[in-house]
Amino acid sequence: MYARGPGGVNVPALRSHNAALVLDLLRTAGEAGISRLELAERTGLTPQAVSKITARLRAEGLAAEAGHRASTGGKPRTVLRLVPSAGYAVGVHLDRDELTTLLTDLAGTVVALRRRPVDLGEGAGPVLDAVTGEVRALLAAGPGSWGPAGAGPGGPAGTGPGRPIAAGDVSGAAGESIADGPGESAGPVLGVGVAMPGPLDHRAGVPGRVTGFPSWDGYPVRDELARRLGLPVVLDKDTNAAALGLALRPAAPGSFAYVHLGTGLGAGLVLGGAPLRGDRTGAGEFGHQTVQLDGPPCGCGGRGCLEVLCLAEVVRGDLAESARILGAGAANLVRLLDIDQVLLGGRVVLGAPEVFADGVREVLAGLGLPTPVVVATAPQAVAVGAAWLVLAPIFGQ
Repeated sequence: MYARGPGGVNVPALRSHNAALVLDLLRTAGEAGISRLELAERTGLTPQAVSKITARLRAEGLAAEAGHRASTGGKPRTVLRLVPSAGYAVGVHLDRDELTTLLTDLAGTVVALRRRPVDLGEGAGPVLDAVTGEVRALLAAGPGSWGPAGAGPGGPAGTGPGRPIAAGDVSGAAGESIADGPGESAGPVLGVGVAMPGPLDHRAGVPGRVTGFPSWDGYPVRDELARRLGLPVVLDKDTNAAALGLALRPAAPGSFAYVHLGTGLGAGLVLGGAPLRGDRTGAGEFGHQTVQLDGPPCGCGGRGCLEVLCLAEVVRGDLAESARILGAGAANLVRLLDIDQVLLGGRVVLGAPEVFADGVREVLAGLGLPTPVVVATAPQAVAVGAAWLVLAPIFGQ
């Protein structure tokens, strides 16, 4: 058995691995594209192997010519690019009080987005009814039914059930191909990624004892949604999904922590370019590290957890103090894992990005830790990351 590495292997048994390597380079090259020679140099595959792989990808509609590029000698090189409309994925962010559902193309670009209130406390049945309805509505909506991003017929964000709020021109139903433009056939919906608060078992597709919502413990969320939708479903923690999507950005740091402060507090950890889930997929329960032994009780059963302390200051309106507490937790991560970067996100952080970034930086600097602190400004980072749960394996990630 061959170990997976950064380069390609010229054996028939690993053709899919090599194709994923090539496809990922086409993805990261963007609209500018990349030549076959560059693909061979970057993957370590022979030019002949690259030619066969790219011919197959073009035949399958995954790659296309993007023009020509001057060469140092001979005829100009043909440049290839990914065809984003060759496939789509649904991303679902199931938060404690809000449901975000979006559709991305193969490059991870959001082409449609819906958002509505939800109450995780209503239980799995009613909440999964809402998820099912939103996914079906997202895929069934006709062209032109979406307005400009952030606007729509339902008024301000969060008002009215299932209000479409992003521009796009896609249509279709679960499991079917969707239209990407007038007269143009596009690829199928490949699956649904669902991200929700942890803890949960990523492999089994079931949540654990979600803080404040114990009735979800052990419910077969993944399998139930797959049965309802007739599509493959992947379930992961919200922070892991966001971290995956952020890790797949071009030039993303090799190691970072995505710290998400919203209705709860958690972290997605990326080490060596890949999310760290742990052997039992329980890594990243950042909000439930004890930082005050005699502190207030937390819904998880502990006392003085980082989450309960941070959110208490948010409720009081002291965001600077919340940021300072968050910085203490981030410092623990930096010291423990020696990460390259701390990324902050979540609705509370995005509501006052400078306060939280400056507060966390100040704590790290006071401890002599030079790790950069950056705000992940994309408001749908978790939902987009959920879509990448479906897309990433296509690119060998």
